[in-house]
Amino acid sequence: MSKRKTALITGITGQDGSYLAEFLLAKEYRVLGMARRLSTPNFERINHLLGKIEIVDGDLLDLASIMSIMQKAKPDEIYNLASQSFVQSSWFEPIATGEYTGLGVLRMLEGMRLVVPKAKFYQASSSEMFGKAPAPQSEQTPFRPRSPYAVAKVYGHYITINYRESYKLFASSGILFNHESPRRGLEFVTRKISDAVARIKLGKLNELRLGNLDAKRDWGYAGDYVKAMWLILQQDEPDDYVIGTGVNHSVRDFVGA
Repeated sequence: MSKRKTALITGITGQDGSYLAEFLLAKEYRVLGMARRLSTPNFERINHLLGKIEIVDGDLLDLASIMSIMQKAKPDEIYNLASQSFVQSSWFEPIATGEYTGLGVLRMLEGMRLVVPKAKFYQASSSEMFGKAPAPQSEQTPFRPRSPYAVAKVYGHYITINYRESYKLFASSGILFNHESPRRGLEFVTRKISDAVARIKLGKLNELRLGNLDAKRDWGYAGDYVKAMWLILQQDEPDDYVIGTGVNHSVRDFVGA
């Protein structure tokens, strides 16, 4: 009988973390979610999974806590999804964004190198790293980041490559384009639109105000993209992959739909 695999997910309380936990549980993984200790835990997206997953206290700013978790859990796969993930906020909190979204990746990789070097590591990179690079974009497209968040993601992406090449770790990155779901935070435009439509329908809001309606994005579904994350770690060799639908839609299209 094959050994039951153990997966460690950072950012398990987020959209992607919750879908990934569901996906891995269905594949009979033991799933641990690393979360910072808060006075009011935010488990809204994973309430239905409590009892099926293990929540462990840890912080991307604290290498000792990361190493302790890895020492106890001995994960086979590590999915680093945690970050300060809202682009606009990165302009107001550039240092915190750099610490969590950039250096947090380094701490995870260093912990893996020192404790579980045979594990497989997934880094959640972002299409925001492409910035002003012309479309279509691929794994060979040079990065032109345009925000502190994107710059931090580029650091996390390249440090993953560096650890892969320098220490021969199985460390891969998924460069994901926008992916949405009902679990998306209200600060993102897709949920801002859907929430406003519901409020207008219920008579609780009169109008929806948006910025540039002609801005275009490649929007996919988060539930599909977490399967791509898992598939990336099932390959024979580590590498970096762009994940998207290949189709652009404008904000105007989204509102019209």
